[in-house]
Amino acid sequence: MTEHVLQFQRTKPAGRLEKAGLFLRRHRTPIIAIQWLIVLIYTGLVVIPAFLPLPPESAHIWDNLRLFAQFCFWGIWWPGVMIATVTLGRVWCGVFCPEGFISERVSRYGRGKPLPGWLKWSGWPFVAFICTTVYGQLVSVYEYPQAALLVLGGSTVAAIGVGLLYGREKRIWCRYLCPASGVFAVLAKIAPLHYKVDRAAWDHHKDKHKGDFEPVNCAPLVDVRRMTSASECHACGRCAGQRDAVALSWRSPAAEVLDAGNPARTPDALTLAYGVLGVATAAFQWTVSPWFQHIKMALAEWLVEHEHFALLDNDVPWWLLTHYPEASDLFTWLDGALVLAYLLGGGFLLGSLLLIGPAIASRLTVDKPLNWQRFTLALTPLAAASVILGLSMLTVSHLKAEHVWLGWLPAFRIALLGTGCLGSLALVFGLLRHAAGGLPRRLLAGVAMVWPVGLMATLWTLVFFVW
Repeated sequence: MTEHVLQFQRTKPAGRLEKAGLFLRRHRTPIIAIQWLIVLIYTGLVVIPAFLPLPPESAHIWDNLRLFAQFCFWGIWWPGVMIATVTLGRVWCGVFCPEGFISERVSRYGRGKPLPGWLKWSGWPFVAFICTTVYGQLVSVYEYPQAALLVLGGSTVAAIGVGLLYGREKRIWCRYLCPASGVFAVLAKIAPLHYKVDRAAWDHHKDKHKGDFEPVNCAPLVDVRRMTSASECHACGRCAGQRDAVALSWRSPAAEVLDAGNPARTPDALTLAYGVLGVATAAFQWTVSPWFQHIKMALAEWLVEHEHFALLDNDVPWWLLTHYPEASDLFTWLDGALVLAYLLGGGFLLGSLLLIGPAIASRLTVDKPLNWQRFTLALTPLAAASVILGLSMLTVSHLKAEHVWLGWLPAFRIALLGTGCLGSLALVFGLLRHAAGGLPRRLLAGVAMVWPVGLMATLWTLVFFVW
């Protein structure tokens, strides 16, 4: 839409934040240039290190390109993406993500085939996240750039393929298949920035200025007029000012979860419980878990005693299990089986234990909107803290190797975990404040929701201060 049309439709002065959203819409050319730059940086960080030799023990992140790329990508980039999603919404998806951008660009030249029914299944992001997380751990995606190129490069190739097959200038991959989409959708629910749609203003202008509005190219296929959640919005700004009804705005981080008129979707709740808090937590902490080590040693001893050596063989392709002889890092079939079992079994066990609280709380309240899905989404602040804590472990590993002073780290971890726990409890009691069913039932529901918060706090306390 041209600037004069935007000026024509505006009937009230825009605030600074609203102007920022309008800026994103009016200045697409520099944004596209930034996106191309990020594509180049992303490609360099992922591709070049895969062809570099193993760094010597004396190497540092400032004098070894492979270490520098790993630190930038896993130590800064991905924790930063999660922090940005929690604070700014899905701006990473709409403005910066190289996969989404490339997929959308190539779709201009694609076949534009109609979307098949199977592709629209709402569970694909959850399944893709679980598969990517587990496979990444099996091949040590954080430690070895060859594995990172395989996982991330494969994802990018898939995004390009989907773009060439389906849609025209749309992000079909991002909407339905991206492994990170489900996580971003959950974390964006508590972002204090969002694009607010004034439905009344939209409908008022619909007939009054008919023909004066260019249609919005919403790349992730969001019905802008009916948009009430930040989960699917990519915060790209393309719809800012549309019909004088869409504006970048502040909101309470609790607003979306507490809004009874905003549906609490089952895929979001399952992604949060089994994905972000379940499997992802297991992925972050299995390497330091004494439980994992005890089980591994016991099974290995049993196999040796009974002369069953097949599972102890480490002659495994690197693209299937971690296999880097030059680094003395070799997974056996037993290692692979245990990692797979620990992440899937342990992650789903943890997710199921966490859901006990929301299940009990929803039974104790008689309000229909207060279902187990909404109580589960009240754990979103804790999920955000958990994933940031987990990713920051990679940052800390690099900093420790460089002998950087980390005396502040325990206080930081306690503060972040405490903020996540208190934020979730605040949402829980916000939901229960006006719930029907009487004070005793509401109090019992609140006590039930203390269980998942306390369980996650205990697990992270074990990881950081006991193990």
